[in-house]
Amino acid sequence: MHVSYGLPTHRIDCGEEFLAPGAIGELARAAEDAGFGAVYTTDHPFPGDDWLAHGGHHALDPLVALAFAAAATTTVLVHTNLFVLAYRNPFVAAKGIATLDVLSGGRTIVGLGAGYLEPEFDALGASFDDRNDLMDEALAAMEAAWTGESVTFDGSGFRAPGNTMLPRPRQRPRPPLWIGGNSRRAVRRAVESADGWCPFPNPARYADRTRTAPLESPSDLAVALEYAAEHAAAVGRTEPLTVCFIPEGLSMGGAAPDEQRVLASIHELEAIGVSWVSVALPGDTRHDQLEAIDRFGRSVLAELADV
Repeated sequence: MHVSYGLPTHRIDCGEEFLAPGAIGELARAAEDAGFGAVYTTDHPFPGDDWLAHGGHHALDPLVALAFAAAATTTVLVHTNLFVLAYRNPFVAAKGIATLDVLSGGRTIVGLGAGYLEPEFDALGASFDDRNDLMDEALAAMEAAWTGESVTFDGSGFRAPGNTMLPRPRQRPRPPLWIGGNSRRAVRRAVESADGWCPFPNPARYADRTRTAPLESPSDLAVALEYAAEHAAAVGRTEPLTVCFIPEGLSMGGAAPDEQRVLASIHELEAIGVSWVSVALPGDTRHDQLEAIDRFGRSVLAELADV
């Protein structure tokens, strides 16, 4: 089991604690030393005020932040969790991802989402209603660009009449793509077009807000994984699907993780086919985050390594 640590790039409210030069690199190095498999960032380029007033957050640009993390480390992977394709021209997105993969030495994991905040789509000139179709189109466009060969592609609002993108990503044929979302369409997209799937716990009462299907328990996840296996068989996929999920035992309110519950949850998830988990740790200061990273490494990651 591998664990991805959430860099606090969304904690703009903490001022220089996480935005000062060297801060992201220091946290990424600590995560690498503690035994985390990856560090991740979220993505909100221009969120709406109403969402911000009701618990939403800002964030650093994910590829720029991960470039700083990669420059300060040597082995830990850098992970977008999640990068919203429908906001962006797919060729610009492909160039940024390829650049990060080349400069990190091939350490990029590309978690991708369709997005769910309509005001952010409006501000960025993207169609919210068409976001799933735009994402599927963008996946095909990026795959074409990453070949390093001449591309002819007619898309929604963009056209490549014969264009070439270099350098190619360091990983071949491209960095691993993990598709976010709980819907059956997200599962099918992951099976047909990607390397992994990263659903998330989603109580039914929040389903309208997050614009994806409820997923309330490991048993719900197991049912979804059965559907993924059935669809893989139907389309002839033979490669295993990497699955990343969030374990129980973490706190959204700033409390320390319940390490024993986290460990038990990780083992339960591993038993149904999950191979990665992502965690966010408490701490409003860099010192607190560093302590949380160290403690999690000693109490959870060391236990996983011994299994």
